[in-house]
Amino acid sequence: MDLIERYLRYVEHIKRYSDKTVNTYGAVLGEFMRHAFSDREDAPTDEEMLQALTPGMIRGYEVHLMEDRGLNARTVNLHISVLSGFCRFLMKESLLTSNPARTVTRPKTAKRLPTTFRQSALESYFMDTDIFAAPPEDASPEEFIRRYRESRPKGYRENADETMQTMLSLEKNPEGFRLWLYGKRLRRALIMTLYCTGIRRAELVSLNRGDLDSGRMTMRIRGKGDKMREIPVTRSLYEEISLYLQAVEMICGKEDRDQALFVTVRGRRIYPEYVDRAVKAELGEAEGFTGRKSPHVLRHTLATELLDSGTDLYSIKELLGHSSLAATQVYTHNSIEKLRKVYQTAHPRAKNGGENGD
Repeated sequence: MDLIERYLRYVEHIKRYSDKTVNTYGAVLGEFMRHAFSDREDAPTDEEMLQALTPGMIRGYEVHLMEDRGLNARTVNLHISVLSGFCRFLMKESLLTSNPARTVTRPKTAKRLPTTFRQSALESYFMDTDIFAAPPEDASPEEFIRRYRESRPKGYRENADETMQTMLSLEKNPEGFRLWLYGKRLRRALIMTLYCTGIRRAELVSLNRGDLDSGRMTMRIRGKGDKMREIPVTRSLYEEISLYLQAVEMICGKEDRDQALFVTVRGRRIYPEYVDRAVKAELGEAEGFTGRKSPHVLRHTLATELLDSGTDLYSIKELLGHSSLAATQVYTHNSIEKLRKVYQTAHPRAKNGGENGD
């Protein structure tokens, strides 16, 4: 087993990194070795790999990534970080005496603030889709469409409503309508859960029914590195999940405590790409949502709103499952930027360069 394989086994089984992260590390290390031994067709030996790990070679690889491949600074930093972690592992194995990647100057990256959704847009979305969270029943497509029309606000334009157009196309197909309605209920439940708990996409996918404690109103989450934590569940979220599970029984049969909490219309556990598509589809049809629409933006939104409401950073850290407080502190920048905009708009000394009085 060569050094790279040993390192990948280490980060997979000891560090317990995700499969996606392990694959990324393997790709980066493979690319570095191809760059370092570009004049050879055979694979380098372990000794040759160690000799290639020098500040000069790593710096040359960094220049190659920026100038030849045109990668941005953030991606280049990822490559150097992977090499640095590999070198730390080799030091731990007593194969290197120092970390050559630490002496390489990394490209500066622009500070990127977490993207968030406007609270008003989310409130509007949940209000508009409340009918899909109602207790499930065997109403006919015609009856459900009638109720949907009655729930729309004044000025509602039916022809511009994609949801209505979909329902009308399925009106004469009761079974197709029932399955579509289940999918709509599931997608809303996913967004509600992501927004109310701030959990990661992978954590959402891994939820089982037994993870929801109705007595204590908590949810057990398996986070990164298989670390377990408990988070509180609001009454509104618990009720929505309960109603969703009733719909599951109508579609997929009786419940099993070891069964996945969220399942597709075929009764199978949801998967990461399904969650991505669900968030994009639901919020893409709603008004007030611009930019990137992903599960992680809902996580950012909750964290920022909690901070704006006065929640202390340590509590937010525990809720989100961050390993260090530094990861949570990034949300303070959003609050500072919001405060700066208010200051620039309202403070008399900030408007028009301070010419509006004392």
